[in-house]
Amino acid sequence: MNKLKILNDPIYGFITIPNSLIFDLIQHRYFQRLRRITQMGMSYLVYPGAHHTRFHHAIGCVHLMQQVVNVLRFKGVTISEEEENALYAAILLHDIGHGPFSHAMEHSIVNNVSHEEISLFFMERLNEEFNGNLTLAIKIFKGDYHRNFLCQLISGQLDMDRADYLKRDSFYTGVAEGNINSERLITMLNVVDDELVIEEKGIYSVEKFIVARRLMYWQVYLHKTGLVAEQLLIRVLKRAKELHDNGRKLFASKALMYFLNNKISIEEFNNETLEVFSKLDDYDIISAMKHWQDDDDFVLSNLSEMIINRNLLRIKVKKKKIKKENLESHINELVSNYQISRAEAKYFVFTGSISNQAYQLKHNRINILYKSGKIADIVKASDQLNLKALSKPVTKYYLCYPKEYLSLSH
Repeated sequence: MNKLKILNDPIYGFITIPNSLIFDLIQHRYFQRLRRITQMGMSYLVYPGAHHTRFHHAIGCVHLMQQVVNVLRFKGVTISEEEENALYAAILLHDIGHGPFSHAMEHSIVNNVSHEEISLFFMERLNEEFNGNLTLAIKIFKGDYHRNFLCQLISGQLDMDRADYLKRDSFYTGVAEGNINSERLITMLNVVDDELVIEEKGIYSVEKFIVARRLMYWQVYLHKTGLVAEQLLIRVLKRAKELHDNGRKLFASKALMYFLNNKISIEEFNNETLEVFSKLDDYDIISAMKHWQDDDDFVLSNLSEMIINRNLLRIKVKKKKIKKENLESHINELVSNYQISRAEAKYFVFTGSISNQAYQLKHNRINILYKSGKIADIVKASDQLNLKALSKPVTKYYLCYPKEYLSLSH
């Protein structure tokens, strides 16, 4: 078979698959599943164009990684063929563990199992199938490889994951503020003492990258409507699990039913669980909610209907913590209007916080390499005053409650 295929990508144009290992990984059903996982969760309820998938994103990351390898080799950095292939495999598979709608599963029907941990399970399983060809990729993915800059390219403040998702998400949402120049950033990359650095000429591209990240978080990833939709989805799954645990028969696909039936935490995540997880995607959840909106349960039916018909809760975002009495008054109102329990009312009235930190000073800094050979952190190197401010976390608090009357008849 011709394994060196070319894909047409709306962001970068033609993307070449670098070798037969990457082609075979892309062809694998574990990876094909990513076509059915949206990259941005429920954000399409805010930005109608945001229907791109984890599949798009992973392929884009491989393309950028190919550019990085070419640039660094041109600058005299030695990268062996084995390391190159491991980089491509690691970045291709870095998101393979994402569940339906990206993050909702992690907070509802599996107990604190992160997508990174599930990605690792998938990679180890694939490594068995591919005769140990992913051993080095797994080492780099875990950050265990002795050449640190290779690990930074997979997971760091200037990794290829961010370089692709900012540009891609900005394109599909139409939010121009997030459009970074990833090609320029990659061209400015270099390696000193085993650490990634950006050459002095690239300082403005890095500033733009950090500012773009902050704007994308407030405008897109933490947009209040997307936020309330994701919270509703988490609560739909929690309620379904609660009802199922109490003996209620619910409609669900075989894969979703497995997770409703079983309490899954990291210890229970075995090969059988992984196999079922590999068959679970956005369609299972949407299909279930379409049924659940007609369920007899007041909570499950209303929550499902809210997402399916985009009739969401009202959300208020404030700089100060939400007062307890404010929360209580909304809960009491629901309890008296619908004769439901406080526990049920809390599915519709809740608070939480969101935090945005565009640049983390303590973690994997972005270092600028001057012509003199001196190295300085971007915050010190930049003449833009607000970069220091962007390294401080900003926290906001939200309160969600129903807009008007909830439906009683189902």
